[in-house]
Amino acid sequence: MINQKSIAVLPFVNMSNDIDNDYFCDGITEEIINALTKVKGLKVIARTSSFVFKNNNLDVRHIGNKLGVATVLEGSIRIFNKRIRINIQLIRTNDGFQVWSQNFDRKLDDIFELQDEISLIIADQIRENFGHLDISKRISVVGTKNIDAYKLYLKGRAYQLNWILEDYIEAIKYYKKSIEIDHNFYDAYFALSRSYGILSSWGCIDKKIGEDSANHYLNQGLKINSKSYLGYFSESSLNFWNEWNYTKGIKLLKTTLVKNPSYAIAYEGIAEIYMATNQLDEALSNINKAIEISPLSPNHHFTKGNIYFLNRDYIEAINHLEECLRIDPNFTLAIETKLACFMFLNDTSKFKDYIATMPQLISPKVCEILFNLINNEASNNVINEDLIDIETSFKSIYPWHFYYLIHAGNIEKAFQIFEDKMKLKIGQLVNFQLDPFLDPLRKHKRFQFIEKQIMSSGFSNLNNIASNKVEKETPKPLTQSEIENYKVVLANYIKDSEPYLNSNLSLKALANSINLHPNKLSWLLNAEYNKNFNDYINQFRLKHFKTIALNPKFNHITILGLAYDSGFNSKSVFNTYFKRTEGITPSQWVKSNKK
Repeated sequence: MINQKSIAVLPFVNMSNDIDNDYFCDGITEEIINALTKVKGLKVIARTSSFVFKNNNLDVRHIGNKLGVATVLEGSIRIFNKRIRINIQLIRTNDGFQVWSQNFDRKLDDIFELQDEISLIIADQIRENFGHLDISKRISVVGTKNIDAYKLYLKGRAYQLNWILEDYIEAIKYYKKSIEIDHNFYDAYFALSRSYGILSSWGCIDKKIGEDSANHYLNQGLKINSKSYLGYFSESSLNFWNEWNYTKGIKLLKTTLVKNPSYAIAYEGIAEIYMATNQLDEALSNINKAIEISPLSPNHHFTKGNIYFLNRDYIEAINHLEECLRIDPNFTLAIETKLACFMFLNDTSKFKDYIATMPQLISPKVCEILFNLINNEASNNVINEDLIDIETSFKSIYPWHFYYLIHAGNIEKAFQIFEDKMKLKIGQLVNFQLDPFLDPLRKHKRFQFIEKQIMSSGFSNLNNIASNKVEKETPKPLTQSEIENYKVVLANYIKDSEPYLNSNLSLKALANSINLHPNKLSWLLNAEYNKNFNDYINQFRLKHFKTIALNPKFNHITILGLAYDSGFNSKSVFNTYFKRTEGITPSQWVKSNKK
């Protein structure tokens, strides 16, 4: 059953003539997603899944079914003459009904306040239509107020989100330009830290230079904002990927999730640490949480496939890798890991067919020879080991030439390479405990000594961190005496002032009228009346409609006119609510009740 308090924010359409504004529109969409994740109790689909539908003109009912959400927000952005115009609409996914729409026309420099305003209105609309949520006064916080710095950051972010190592270099250029303009833009510092950390971990740049840069920018960002969830996430990334400090990495990721419970990538990070420490059940549990938040993320489906690969369940691994490739056919990690699965399944036909149909493969010729070695099949092909460039091999996702040395029987040279790379804690070997390609090394004392060295530091002892703490029950926002008092106050106000006749009545306006915080009134309606705000108010509108509809004095007014006079603000809202409540249409009811 779909959680009614759930939303997917689709990429806003760029209506400007300048195609370069695409990244800006994407950035605004992402910021609204990030802001909504701060509303406790609201399920928000992560950016990765929402953006699958970019430039796809699909019915919202199909999107809702794919993402498992009750509402979808879609809209468009036009930038002209230093102004920005945003048109958005909130739509129910079960029937395509437009719950709310609004146009915003502001100065471009006001974008930061506008993002927060839009996010708060969306949260309010979901609360009024679908149930109680606690909403803060402000939920969108961007680390800069400089529009030029923000634009450069968004452009860098667009490159970084391509998940292509070469594009990280481009991302770094834009992030640096961003902080040149605004030296206090902490989001850009954290992004720089993650970019340098990833590049150094995977051997794309000098490891020490990369790690020093990553730590420098992390510390700069933390000096400005030590409480940002992105700061905790960036620090966890460095601890895990660069230092293999599993315990600190996972603690920081859990703190990230306390700050932002909808940050799916943090769950994926936890899964990766459990994979590296041979705790695959915990890894699977956490990647499933990530997929729940972002069901169409190719990264998450790859990670799930990789868990099964490391568990040597290659058939199940292929199922999840194929799901990843359905979303992103060029996802390199999934392409290479699927090939690895075919190697260990010893399925010659599927292996050869796959190589023949996948031109994206990194080293198909080496993999063909490796397939024969792993499966003890005769082969006339050999590799001149003197010509193997190991450093280049380790700049790829899979170090195929290194694996070739292992299975070709050159154990001494393989161990020299293994020991050197393990000292560097290279990203390609992070799963060395379970990597099936390393099996020929595993029985040797040199391997066991290295494994013991890495794991004996106490980093793998995650049991106390993995345990689920029992959450304390959240106290009620009102005492029992306050509940009874405000129920009387509310009933009297409804009876005496008839606020429901105002079609623009909002939860905030009603709360102000009875001197109660909107969060507390929302809770009261949900807890004591089992109704959201709109259903609570519409019951009085419906009662009023029934009264005047049967009064001969109003025979000259149409049914729709009477509905508007009763406080309903649209024909569709009135008809839908009436039929849901009474089981028949308004005209049928009037006909059957008029004498």
